[in-house]
This record gives sequence, C-alpha cells and structure tokens, in this order.
Amino acid sequence: MKTSYKDSLDHILNWFDSKNWTPFEFQKEVWEYFSKGYSGLLNAPTGSGKTYALWFAVLIDYILKHPDDYRKKKEKGLQLLWITPLKALSKDIEKAIQQACDELEIPWKVSTRTGDTSSSMKARQKKNQFEVLITTPESLHLMLAQKDNSDLFKNLKAIVIDEWHELLGSKRGVQVELALSRLKSITKNLRIWGISATIGNLNEAMEVLLGKGKIKKKIIRANINKKIEVESILPDEVEKFPWAGYLGIKLLDKIIPILRKSGSTLIFTNTRSQTEIWFQKI
Repeated sequence: MKTSYKDSLDHILNWFDSKNWTPFEFQKEVWEYFSKGYSGLLNAPTGSGKTYALWFAVLIDYILKHPDDYRKKKEKGLQLLWITPLKALSKDIEKAIQQACDELEIPWKVSTRTGDTSSSMKARQKKNQFEVLITTPESLHLMLAQKDNSDLFKNLKAIVIDEWHELLGSKRGVQVELALSRLKSITKNLRIWGISATIGNLNEAMEVLLGKGKIKKKIIRANINKKIEVESILPDEVEKFPWAGYLGIKLLDKIIPILRKSGSTLIFTNTRSQTEIWFQKI
C-alpha cells in the first residue's frame, strides 16, 4: 500500500488532536521540508514547540517510508542523533519524545548519553538497542573516538543540534562541526537541522552548521508575536546583605501567586545552586 505525505501527516495530526493541541504553521513547514530531504535551521521562540517541530518531522518521514509496518520493531539501529549543549535538559527531551513514540505505537527507544550515563547503559547503546540518542558535544566526541564507532552511526538518518546559538562560535561549536564532518563521511544523505530561539545572523549560522556543499537547505522562522510584559518583583525591605544565594527565596511569597495564575513561567536565576534551591522551595 502506497502512503502519501498527507496520510503520514494525518497520524501526527490525530495525536495532536488527542492532546487538544494545534500545530503551528512553522512546525508543519519543518515537517514538509524535512520529508523532501532538506537540511536547515529553525528559528522559533522559547516554549513554542521547536522540539516537536523536528521530532515529528523524523516520525512523519519514518511512517511515510514504512506505511504498512511502522508499528513493528525493526533491527535497524540508531536513526536520530539529538545534540544538546544543556545536559540538564536531556532527560526532559528524552521523556517528551519517548512518550510521543509510545502513544503513536512506534516501537522506538530513546536514550541519553552524557557524562552521567552508567557503563551498563553505554554498553547497551553500543549494541544499537536505541533508535534515538540524545547527547552532548563532549560525549559525542568520546563515542567517535571509540573503536568501530562507524557501526553505531552507519544507519543514522538525521541529526538535530539544539540551542545552536549556544554553540555557534565557541569551542563546543567547533566540536559539533568536526563531529558532523565525521558523521557525514560514515552515512550519506544525512539531514541536519539546527534549532535556535535567539540567533540573529541566520544565513551565516546555517552556513557554519551545514557548510557550503550542494545540499538542499532551508531557513524556517516562526511567525509568532509573543506579548511580553516585564514586572519587577522587589523585596519590601532591602537588607544590608546582597540579594543572592539563599536570601533570594525571601521573595517566594511574591513569586508563588504569579506561578499560580500563569499557564507557564520561566524563572531566571544567577547560578545552578540557586536554581536548585528555588526548585526545592517551590
């Protein structure tokens, strides 16, 4: 049975309907261009669904190529490599995309490879027991330095580089560029996509990511105008000690009402330790 792009898309749209969600136009644009073999760069605001834009692009493409048996397990090894500079977010990404796989009855397994990954899990990953691997630039380089590394990546179809603005122009960004060069020599016709919320020089950023080769490239920008309202929260009294460390939680009573009346909230802190303290207190 021949399946069209529309048929594959319908599977995903039904899943969105089950969540009472409606995909953004930029997400559908990514899905379409990915299915046509494009690599590129996605620019969209934080919290707008950038992860699902690229994740469902991969799933739609997989369903399109396996219309009759996409629900059956296939021993084909690693299909998608997801590179993130933020190790702390890797588990959240893993949970989100594994849940989508399970609910769509696609028998893919998602795993995370960072400096915290156990030896037993690394051994399982080396045996190609996962279709999706989420990793950091440093961990990816360690994998590429191992013997017979090409066996792990030989079936790779796509690579997503998250938070490209965090990596671009840094030593970690150069690590990613070198890794991509090596991976492209192992697997032909790789589709490579970068994701960024704040990057400005999109054409230059895409050129650094993808190089100047003759491949199909596309920049996709989300046309979302977010209403931003800035309100300063200040203590009733300013102590003689600086507002830092544990003293910051003295504003907890002012922050909690804001959290309760908001659908979602981003809280920025100065240090990781401060973030952990706020998380515990909230």
